[in-house]
Amino acid sequence: MFRRLKPRIVLLAILLCVLAACNSNDNDLSNGGSKTPVATAPPNTALPMPPLNGGTINNLGWNVGGGRRNVFADFKGKVLVLDFYATWCDPCRKTIPHLIGLQNKYESQGFQVVGLNVGGPYDEEKVPAFAQEFGIQYTLGQPDEELVTFLMAGNENIPQTFVFDRQGQLAARVIGYTSNYEQRVDSAIEAGLKTPAPSN
Repeated sequence: MFRRLKPRIVLLAILLCVLAACNSNDNDLSNGGSKTPVATAPPNTALPMPPLNGGTINNLGWNVGGGRRNVFADFKGKVLVLDFYATWCDPCRKTIPHLIGLQNKYESQGFQVVGLNVGGPYDEEKVPAFAQEFGIQYTLGQPDEELVTFLMAGNENIPQTFVFDRQGQLAARVIGYTSNYEQRVDSAIEAGLKTPAPSN
């Protein structure tokens, strides 16, 4: 009896291993081994998330190429959108046309979109072609590790879109590309544009 069951057990074990591999979030071939998971469903989030204060975030930033660097404090008085993405992330790609439209619509009102690539070291070299493919005119950069850790604390799924008002306060954190993505981002931007700029 034992000998007749053994091949079935081995077959079951192999099947379970195959299923586990298919369900893995590791995307080693497409993104150079990055472990950044892609958001496919809306997670539970709340504001403020993470807690923000000027001393913590002001000096965190991103490199924009050519030895140039921006920090959060550079955008004081503006409504700022930080969009964490990867070129291989399909939900991320779906957010891009809307972000381009927002930059064009609100730029003259003190508004800025910044795309921050978190697709791993092999993804950085693909960014210029990605920007050309979509006709991206807003700033693209590589974020400080400290900024990624600070803002994406508790959930590393991408895309993640953060909207900050003119006071530098977090107005929205939208994770994933869902049916209400555009409405949530737009509402936060419109509210942020109505906030007064800091006095100093």
